Amino acid sequence: MQAVYERLRKRMDDLGTGFPATDSGVELRILQRLFSEEEADLFTRLAPLLETADEVARRIDAEPDQTKRTLEKMAGKGLLLRYQKGDTVKFATMPYIAGIFDLQVERMDEALALDMDEYYDTALGRTAQSFKTPLFRTIPVQRQLVAQWPIAPYEDALCILDHHKAFAVVPCACRTWRTLSGKGCGKPVETCLQLGANAHHFLSMGIGRSITKADAAKILNQNEEIGLVLQPFNTQKVGTICGCCGNCCGMLRSLKMQPVPAAAVQSNYFAEVDGEACNGCETCLERCQMEAIEVVDEIATVNLDRCIGCGLCVTDCPTEAMQLVKKPETDLYDPPKTIAETYMRLAMERGRNLMPS
Repeated sequence: MQAVYERLRKRMDDLGTGFPATDSGVELRILQRLFSEEEADLFTRLAPLLETADEVARRIDAEPDQTKRTLEKMAGKGLLLRYQKGDTVKFATMPYIAGIFDLQVERMDEALALDMDEYYDTALGRTAQSFKTPLFRTIPVQRQLVAQWPIAPYEDALCILDHHKAFAVVPCACRTWRTLSGKGCGKPVETCLQLGANAHHFLSMGIGRSITKADAAKILNQNEEIGLVLQPFNTQKVGTICGCCGNCCGMLRSLKMQPVPAAAVQSNYFAEVDGEACNGCETCLERCQMEAIEVVDEIATVNLDRCIGCGLCVTDCPTEAMQLVKKPETDLYDPPKTIAETYMRLAMERGRNLMPS
């Protein structure tokens, strides 16, 4: 039995930011909680490119009806991507993060949460945001914060909403996980937005609830008010915007482990302090999720290696001493255009093969 789960682990390690092995084998326990042996074996032979059940069956020389039943069951458990257009249904693999783990949010229990704590602390956390191409990126909480500079549509949260017609708010998988393991931050759980096709996918699985664009804008504003960092997936075509805290979010916690978090997240902005206006009130210390600010001699200072340009310190500064500055044109980062391009870049950087062997 263990052999099929180790093959599954190796296959999942090819995808996204990986699924590294540990000495304790906690990652195999996680897989055994999620996959049956049949499902584990089938996953190892699937591709990240969409295929119909019949196409999968022909490629792997399997019985079509049984293959279709297993694929549908796996998709219902959040172990595969299922895409339907008209009468045609196609399937593809997903990475563990972001993907399979996020889709366990409604069925997550304490046992999985505790296993995730161990896995994250011993292996997964070090790798989640450690590559040149980040999985998630950070955008400012408000367009007005950088009004003096042109801002790309994919860095304007409200503009991102304008590009979609379907919206869903879903429970934060990270805050759910940390709460179940007794380490939650107490902030709201309904903070993450799924847009367009992503919204349809989550809702079809019974995850989250459908909302209007106006509702989505209110949630973005709420996230800013309670001090959550806005993190869309690292693409120009955005289908996800998460509201993240430094205590629970797997991505932010991984960034905090990196030697230069600002470089790892590829932020295009940084915070700057007007020393004459700052009164040392320490409001920004409480707001900063990256521990990038300290107050020295009653004046706030920003560690630019740790600042990810979210703007949370700016929006609540009572003296307006904080401002968000756009980096020079030569230092700006252009995200990949699509999710597929993001994963292709990651695979190349990691020396991995996305296609099944």
